[in-house]
Amino acid sequence: MPVSKSRRRTAGPAATAAAVVNDEESPLAWLRRRKDRNGEPMISQAQFDAGERLRADFWFAQMTPRTTTNWSALSPTKRGRRYGATRPAAADMLDNAAAAAERVRRVLAAVGPELSGVLIDVCCHLKGLEEAERAAGWPQRSGKIVLQLALTRLARHYGIEGSGPAPAPGAARVRHWGDDGYRPAFEISDEE
Repeated sequence: MPVSKSRRRTAGPAATAAAVVNDEESPLAWLRRRKDRNGEPMISQAQFDAGERLRADFWFAQMTPRTTTNWSALSPTKRGRRYGATRPAAADMLDNAAAAAERVRRVLAAVGPELSGVLIDVCCHLKGLEEAERAAGWPQRSGKIVLQLALTRLARHYGIEGSGPAPAPGAARVRHWGDDGYRPAFEISDEE
């Protein structure tokens, strides 16, 4: 029986506890270990980190589908106004989970509906590429390319360095040096 590789990882920027992650269950870890024709990993370290960050937020926010009913909210000790007041650590945990869910929603909106499905399938639900391709109705071997594009956009959203080619000199974020409320004046030329 093979020994599984596990490591500790935090579940997001505000996490205080570390989670144990099994690399053997992650399709991203498998892609990171696999080499392409040129001997390079199939996904970059920035793409891997971005996918694992999405996975951590997704799991921390408890956004996985349930197969049974969650009865914990009906417990008498967890009902009423005093629940948050008497158990501040539990209230903080609920706030952190809600914040993680909001981060996941913002990330998926930033990536767009075309690429968010493959990220949810592979990063969050831990589906393999072949299974994700079949579910989406894509041709064989196209899932890797779509996943690479989605992970690159995800890494760019997170601001992780090395997530793709450098932007063109004029394509960087627009900055200005005016005060708040400053509006530039444009001259309209009649020489057209």
